[in-house]
Amino acid sequence: MKALQTNSRVRKASETSLYFKKLAGMRYLTRRKRTSDYSSTFLPELKQLRRKVEVSNTYNGDGTVNRVRNAISAIIIAIQMITKHCKKLKYKRKIVLVTDGRGALEEDPDSVSEITKKITEDAMELVVVGVDFDDPEYGFKEEDKDPQKVMTVNSGCGLVANVVLQAENEQTFKTLVDHCDGVFGTLQQAVEELGIPRLKTTRPVPSYKGPLSLGDPSEYDSAVCVDVERYPRTAIRRPLPASQYVQRLDQMDSSAQPTATILPDGDIDMPDVAANDLTNVKNSRTYQVLDEEAPGGKRDVSRDELAKGYEYGRTAVHINETDENVTKLETQAALEIIGFIPWANVSHDYLSHRNEYANVSLQYDRYMSMTVSNTIIAQRTNSKAIMALSSVIHALFELESYAIARLVPKSDKSPVNLLLAPMIEVDYECLLDVQIPFTEDVRSYKFPPLDRVVTISGKVIKEHRNLPSGSLTSAMSDYVDRMDLSTFGKDDEGNPSEYMPMTDTFSPVLHRIDQAVRWRAVNPTEPIPPPYEILTRYSQPAKDLVAQSKRRLETLMAAADVKKVPPKVQGRRRNRNEVKPLSGLDVEALLGSDKKKTRISAQNAIPDFRHMVNTTDSIDGIREAAQQLGGVIEARIRDSFGDIAYARSLEEIGVMREELIELEEPEMYNSFAKALKEKLLAEELGGNRKDFWWEFRKSKLGLIDQRTLEASTVPEEEAKAVSGNLVCTVQPVTDTSLSFGP
Repeated sequence: MKALQTNSRVRKASETSLYFKKLAGMRYLTRRKRTSDYSSTFLPELKQLRRKVEVSNTYNGDGTVNRVRNAISAIIIAIQMITKHCKKLKYKRKIVLVTDGRGALEEDPDSVSEITKKITEDAMELVVVGVDFDDPEYGFKEEDKDPQKVMTVNSGCGLVANVVLQAENEQTFKTLVDHCDGVFGTLQQAVEELGIPRLKTTRPVPSYKGPLSLGDPSEYDSAVCVDVERYPRTAIRRPLPASQYVQRLDQMDSSAQPTATILPDGDIDMPDVAANDLTNVKNSRTYQVLDEEAPGGKRDVSRDELAKGYEYGRTAVHINETDENVTKLETQAALEIIGFIPWANVSHDYLSHRNEYANVSLQYDRYMSMTVSNTIIAQRTNSKAIMALSSVIHALFELESYAIARLVPKSDKSPVNLLLAPMIEVDYECLLDVQIPFTEDVRSYKFPPLDRVVTISGKVIKEHRNLPSGSLTSAMSDYVDRMDLSTFGKDDEGNPSEYMPMTDTFSPVLHRIDQAVRWRAVNPTEPIPPPYEILTRYSQPAKDLVAQSKRRLETLMAAADVKKVPPKVQGRRRNRNEVKPLSGLDVEALLGSDKKKTRISAQNAIPDFRHMVNTTDSIDGIREAAQQLGGVIEARIRDSFGDIAYARSLEEIGVMREELIELEEPEMYNSFAKALKEKLLAEELGGNRKDFWWEFRKSKLGLIDQRTLEASTVPEEEAKAVSGNLVCTVQPVTDTSLSFGP
């Protein structure tokens, strides 16, 4: 009988709660069917949430409003909605209750137990977030709470009830959550945890499904073939990309006023105009070719007229679609083991032997890993494959070896080399793979050793001014040990632990962008708040760590003889900064190199030009140096056999441009560049040398415009026009004070 009364009470509460119009900002069911209540929440609905949230009301039997907010009834409504919508289908069921605990609660423990049983049976998750709730585990306590305060309310039927407030209700909520294996916390904790990035678990997508073979099964009966699946283990997460949008044309008319719809229950539904005021941008691409007869010197062509070409030297080689099939390597999807290497075979020499498919390294070093790692497991439903792959994994582990494999993920894809390493854990076994290079992928560079100096004669010197001394090495070692992060942190029990664990280290770039986007979506006009503390926690060394290693740092600075670099002093010419030696000696005078240059030789043009500019005392001297170097450049272009001397000429032009920018004399260089282009156009430098201007433009040696140097009088548009093709009109040189050439 008692169970029947309990069920009746729950059913009555459910029927009564059908009249709830708004609870937590969502519309609930009335007696009329409303299928729109069950839908995903997007940004428009989220923007309307604030004005829809209001205190919920319950109704008495005579239709009068009961002002007592019953949080238990809210949970019952949520259970009913989830049960009706989800049925027995596979859903993640979660109920979040936000309350201050000041309303009346169901006092019958059997009714609460029925709710607990329903939540547990349907695998629902109950989260109770309390406003000003006490949470000793989190360290929050509301000091102004009055546990003895009682509120008197009228139930609507002439009855007066005393409702015990927040203190006892908190314990009731906590007991309910504990029985449901839910989550109980304060609103303060919930707000602070918004700053902790939530890692999204993605469903892995296999990059390869097929056989893992050792030997050729089509030719040898002893070949091993195991059905496997390959999944990514680590991957680089990219920041949220931005897209281009434009305002809709139908939204640009500000005179149009949005309309509202009156719903049958009396509510007013205001459309969210700002949610659809943007539209995607569609790109249109056009292709142009040079045509002297066309207007503007360019002619539009369609994509169908284009042909693919390969750059061979300075020539574009065209290969049609028929012949291009010859360049493609025909492959079949496969994962083949082609060799093994032992773990101990670690050498810095890259030895390889050739086979039919690729150059396979006989040694492996960690720097050879070219990609992120992947996991290879046996086919999930194939017990024989699971047993076979386990044998391969254990064999590699026992023999302390790696396997080298050739992978073609899909037919007609390029093959790659993989290194397969065994991994055995308590609950699973797998192969880890990383891509390793081909011979063409390896670049070998030689650098001088760091622990010795080898002279030209082959003599090895252990003590040298460029080598660290024993005291310096010891001081650096002590400083590194003092800055150790592996034991600087503290765990929950106060024991030394890692200061910067990987689980607490989040990418500031990724989550800062996510934070900004979320904030701007909900708050279009308010300024974006600063980044969360957890994102900037490790951007600087810990103050205690710096303080405890300060003495070691001072010892290191003394051993390394670190001195403060003297500030730059202003020279006698504009923007010419020179650093005086600490000794105060005139190095130029001691070396006897203070003699002024009067001529620039073609064999040593750049050093002569710089020396002549550095030793002159007047603008006329700088102009003379620029004239002489310009004459050397023009003579070099004129006498060049083909394009042999082009590279050297471009280097000299670049030096002239840099020096004149530093001296704030842009007009000298601009006059030279204009005169050079005019002479190239008139074919006065040894015939048709228009290809030199192409190299000139590619090296970005155009005019010095106002954007590059404020002292320039050439606007950016004019600089672009002069640096254009030689078919455009060249304005005559107006500065007659400069003359280039012999």
